[in-house]
Amino acid sequence: MSGALFTTPDAIADAIIAKVGKKIVLALPLGLGKANHIANALFARAAADPSITLQIITALTLEKPHPAKGLEGRFMNPIVKRLFGGYPELAYAKALRAGTLPSNIEVSEFFFLAGRWLGVPQAQQNYISTNYTHAQRYILDRRPNVIAQLVAKHPDGTRYSISSNTDLTLDMLAARAAGKADFILVGEVNSELPYIGHDAELPASAFSHMLESPETDFPLFAPPKEPVSIQDYAVGLHVARLVPDGGTLQIGIGSMGDAIARGLILRDDDNETFRATTKKLALNGIPEDQSHLAPFDKGLFGSSEMLVDTFLELVKTGIVKREVDGALLHGGFFLGPRSFYRRLREMPDAERAKIRMKPISYVNELYGDEEAKRKARVGARFVNSAMMVTLLGAVVSDALEDGRVVSGVGGQYNFVAQAFALEDARSIITLRATRQSGGKTLSNIHWSYGHTTIPRHLRDIVVTEYGIADLRGKTDRDCIAAMLAIADSRFQAELLATAKKNGKIETAYEIPAAFRNNTPQRVEAALSALRSEGLLNPFPFGTDFTETELRLLPALQLMQAAAQSPARLAALALRGLSKADTDVESDCLACMALEHPQSLSDRLYAILLRGALRS
Repeated sequence: MSGALFTTPDAIADAIIAKVGKKIVLALPLGLGKANHIANALFARAAADPSITLQIITALTLEKPHPAKGLEGRFMNPIVKRLFGGYPELAYAKALRAGTLPSNIEVSEFFFLAGRWLGVPQAQQNYISTNYTHAQRYILDRRPNVIAQLVAKHPDGTRYSISSNTDLTLDMLAARAAGKADFILVGEVNSELPYIGHDAELPASAFSHMLESPETDFPLFAPPKEPVSIQDYAVGLHVARLVPDGGTLQIGIGSMGDAIARGLILRDDDNETFRATTKKLALNGIPEDQSHLAPFDKGLFGSSEMLVDTFLELVKTGIVKREVDGALLHGGFFLGPRSFYRRLREMPDAERAKIRMKPISYVNELYGDEEAKRKARVGARFVNSAMMVTLLGAVVSDALEDGRVVSGVGGQYNFVAQAFALEDARSIITLRATRQSGGKTLSNIHWSYGHTTIPRHLRDIVVTEYGIADLRGKTDRDCIAAMLAIADSRFQAELLATAKKNGKIETAYEIPAAFRNNTPQRVEAALSALRSEGLLNPFPFGTDFTETELRLLPALQLMQAAAQSPARLAALALRGLSKADTDVESDCLACMALEHPQSLSDRLYAILLRGALRS
């Protein structure tokens, strides 16, 4: 029997309260799968009625970007309007950020959108630190009585797909079936959500209430792709050497994931260039049994908690082609650009059927059907990113040493543990060797750090733009030497001195000469030919940015970097005064509303922008 159908958020909110009472414990799927209009209507009811208590448990709350004023705002505001204009913002997030969350409403998350909640004490205080596979336990402990999920509707109207977020919802439904939970599942239909079958498909009878109306249909949250830097490409090419043919792959979202996919495609499509480039780029050797340079014959199987759009590229190019029980990919949730959702919606049913969305307990663990999982996940390479790594191999991915949470543990620990539990698997942690902060270059490799996500006893493979450090089973001394070899040379001496001071490496040790030239210039030189040939495009798999916006991106980054040096600013200004605008420059100035600057600051911005574009 189908649940009750509603066409307005207010009506479904009233019906939910009538069903469960005034104490609402609302579990919302992470990321894309939230039923935004239902959540907002319940929030409004609780905000207006103090006798209602609302506890929201979720993760990865998606918010529209809110650019700062100045040049960033001039550039980003039109993009935000174009890409997120129709997305209904979550009322609880706005109140939490503004510090106006009513006392009868509580919000707890176990994973943050990276960096977005660092300055919000209430969000930091209510953060739940957990592995992804343990999150369900903590949700069950809070006794949720409502799960509100975004769904895709089948044309026959008898079934729905929970599509993007099978991750915890399927596990929660299993817990309810076992008598461990008592909640209602309510849905909100979205026409843009791809219809995924198999485990993600539920009968209409699974839902007690369903919201469906053209008035509540909305464009899915679709973050634009980040440009892939030359450092990211170096990392991606290194990682592509570590993935065995016939193996299993996990990668994440963002520029690093795109770089890894591009590296794998280059290895398969232009193997001679791949081999020549990686030989030039990689100065440190890796064990022969870990070096994989040949094109893909058997192909890969995808087993990733997050199904990212780059997996579709790997399927398209024939790299992900090893099937397991008729599937090419297993994923727990997905999120990506508009083109990703469109491709999923429009691909033939037979192709989409090879993408299987699974509960997170299946993707991220070996427990349960372990023999089949081990057989499927042969040659697994679980690739995850980090913020920092210590010389002793501890990994910092989720939080700062002052306790503030940047993102969350998510599934990183799960995949590191799997890499040790599976006979021929490896965990690969990727990071850029340095970062920019306050106009300074800082090392992302430290002697020690006051917080760790992955402890040093689970150290495995670490990759920076300068190479690969194979740390598994190494002594502390050898681990330090391997990490120094992939650190930026501007910081090697200080790091080595600290290791010597603490007696962890012999005082006579010197970093081999081959690794004392770990500089951005060496990476640039090694990859310049590929970049000039168009093989290392900043957006290898497309972008939502316009041509004018793509021209502006590097110019604005150049201006931002120059802002730390009066001499560099003066050089940009001089270049910007030197000649008349080209058509391209005029388009860029118009995009930034600087074609007819009035104020002194706008005139200066226009001059600097011209200089940056001409650079």
